[in-house]
Amino acid sequence: MNWLSGSQGVVLTAYHPSGTNVAAGNQTKEGEETCPASRRSGQYTMHHENSKKATERPAFDRSSSQDSLDELSMDDYWKELENIHETRKNSHEEEEVVVVKEPDEGELEEEWLKEAGLSNLFGESAEDPVESMVFLSTLTRTQKAAVQKRVETVTQTMRKKNKQHQVPDVRDIFRIQNDPKEKVSDGNEPPSVKTSINKNETEEEGKDPEFSLGICEKNLLEDVTVSETDINLEISFAEQAANIKDDSIDKLCGGKEDDTLLPNFRLPKDKTGTTKIGDLAPQDMKKVYSLALIELTALYDILGTEFKQQKALKIKTKDSGLFGVPLSVLLEQDQKKVPGTKIPLILQKIEEARLDTEGLLRIPGVAARVKSLCQELEAKFYEGTFNWETVKQHDAASLLKLFIRELPQPLLTVEYLKAFQDVQYLPTRKQQLQALNLLVLLLPEANRDMLKVLLEFLQRIIDYRDKNKMTLNNIAMVMAPNLFTFHGFGSKSIEQNEFVMAAGTANVMRFMIKYQKLLWTIPKFIVNQVRKQNAESQRKERKDKAMKKLLKKMAYDREKHEKQDKNSNDADVPQGVIRVQAPHLSKVSMAIQLTEELKASDIVARFLSQKSGVVPTLQKEEVFLYEIGGNIGERCLDDDTYMKDLYQLNPNAEWVIKPKNI
Repeated sequence: MNWLSGSQGVVLTAYHPSGTNVAAGNQTKEGEETCPASRRSGQYTMHHENSKKATERPAFDRSSSQDSLDELSMDDYWKELENIHETRKNSHEEEEVVVVKEPDEGELEEEWLKEAGLSNLFGESAEDPVESMVFLSTLTRTQKAAVQKRVETVTQTMRKKNKQHQVPDVRDIFRIQNDPKEKVSDGNEPPSVKTSINKNETEEEGKDPEFSLGICEKNLLEDVTVSETDINLEISFAEQAANIKDDSIDKLCGGKEDDTLLPNFRLPKDKTGTTKIGDLAPQDMKKVYSLALIELTALYDILGTEFKQQKALKIKTKDSGLFGVPLSVLLEQDQKKVPGTKIPLILQKIEEARLDTEGLLRIPGVAARVKSLCQELEAKFYEGTFNWETVKQHDAASLLKLFIRELPQPLLTVEYLKAFQDVQYLPTRKQQLQALNLLVLLLPEANRDMLKVLLEFLQRIIDYRDKNKMTLNNIAMVMAPNLFTFHGFGSKSIEQNEFVMAAGTANVMRFMIKYQKLLWTIPKFIVNQVRKQNAESQRKERKDKAMKKLLKKMAYDREKHEKQDKNSNDADVPQGVIRVQAPHLSKVSMAIQLTEELKASDIVARFLSQKSGVVPTLQKEEVFLYEIGGNIGERCLDDDTYMKDLYQLNPNAEWVIKPKNI
C-alpha cells in the first residue's frame, strides 16, 4: 500500500477525563479530528482558562518511582489533550455515558471471589467446595492472605444480611495454622510474610508423587541473587515484594530522562521453556486468569495500594460500522470477510502506513479531511471500494487514535482501566512491570490481541525515530491520553488528579511499549501452580469414594491393557527416550533420545529434514512442538526448551509436532 506523505498533521483525538484537549505539534484548527458517524455528545466540559492552564505545564508530584519527564515531552501530552477537547467540542451527536455501578457492602469482594473462580465457597454450592479446596491448596502464602481477606469481608456481610444459605467459617476454608505472632495484612502496610508454607503444608506436598513445584520458594529467595535488571518469574511477585526490599532501583529515578535510562529488564533463561500468552490450552488459561487476579490483588495488598475492579452497566451501542462499535461486534463482522482474524481489519489497514514521516502521531491531520475519511470509511470499507492510496500518513495516524478513543468501552476495559492507571503508584519499576504483566493476563482475549498489535506498531514507529523524530517519550506522551482516559466516564474525579495522572500514565505507557515482550510472558510460578492444580485434581478424582466400585470393576481389564501397552512400549521406547508424533509431517512418528543439550527446536528440525513428495512441506516457523497431558492441558514449547528438564517436570506428557491453533 502506497501511503502519501502529506504536509498536514495527523489528528490524534483521545478523551481525557478533564476534558482538556491538546493539539499535537505546530497545528492549527486543521488538527481537529471529528467523526459524526460515531461521535457522541460531550460528557466533559472545561472552561477555556482551565485548558489554558493545562498547556502551561503545571507542577505535579514526581515520586521516587516516577521517571522525570522533561517539559518538552509534557507539552506533547497537554497539546494532545487540548486537541481531544477541541474535537469533542465540535461534535454534535449525543454520547452514551458508561455508568459505573457503586458496589454495596461486600459486593465488590463477592464479585472478586467469583472472578477468581471461588464462587462455590458461597451460596447454594458452599457445602461442596472441593474444587475450590484444590485451587486454594496451590496458592502461595500472600495469595492465601489476599483470598482470606476478601472471604472475611463477604462472610461478615452475609451474616449481617442474614443470608439463608450456608456461610462457611474462614478457618474451615483455609485450614491454615497461622503463627499467633503473624498478622495478615489489612492492606494499609506491607507485612513481613514468609514465603515458605507452614510445616504441615510442606510435608503434605512432599507426599505428592505426581507433581512438585521443585524448589522451596524460601530457598529461592535466600540463595538466588537477582540483579536489578532480571525479572524473576519463578517466585510469586507478591512474595518478592514482601521479602525483598530492592532500593537500588530507585537510583535510576530522577534527573533528565531519555529513552536509554529505562533499565534493560530481561528474563533469565528457563530450561523448561518460556510460556507466552497463546501457548496454553483454554482450560489452563482460565486457571491462569484466576491466579493472575489473586496474585495482582496480593501484590497490591502488600504494597498498600487499593485494588478495585470497576463494573460498567450495559449501555446501548452500535451493532454495525467501524467507529464506536464494540470490539466483539467488529471482530464478528471482520471474520465474515476474513475467517479467523483476531485483529480488526480497519486497524490492520491503518497500520500499513509508512512510518518515516516527521511527527507521526504527534502532528494532527486536517480536521475536515479526517472527518470526510471517517464518513467515507463507514460507507465503503466493507464494500472494498475505499481508496487507501489517497490517505496521507498523518491522516492515517489520526484515524488510528480516533478508532481507539471511539471504542464504546476502553481498550484496557472498564474493569481494569483504573488498575492500569494505578500502576504508577507502585514503589519500584520492577513492581510496576510485574503489575502490568498480570494486568495484561487479565484482559479479554480480543482486547489483549489488539493491544499487542498496537504496541508492536508503536515500537515500529520508534524504530524510525531518526527520520520521524518520534522517540519513546514522544510516543508515550501522545498515546497515553488516548489509552488511559475514556470519554464514557465522568470527569470530576479525574480532573482533580489530572496533573499527577499525566506524568504517571505516560510513564506506564512507556513501560508498556518498551517491555511489551516481557508483558506477554506467563510467569513460571503461575504455570507451576496450574500444573499443581491439574495434578491435585487428578489425585482427588482417583480418591473419590463414589468411583471406587467402578475402579475395582475396571481394575483387571485396565491392568491387563496397561501391561500389554507397557510391554510393547518398553520394546519400542527405551528408558530416556520419548516418542514424538507429527501427524502433519512426512515423518509422523519418531523415537527421540533425550540428552542434556537437546532442545525443542532440534526435534522440530529433525522431523522437517525428513522430506516427502506426498505431504506438503511445512516451514520451521509454521510448526511447533507441544507438551500435551500429564500435569498440563496443552503447551506450545519455545525453541530453547531443554527437553530432558521438561520431561522430568512432566514425565506423563505426550509430545506432538503440529501447526499452532490446531
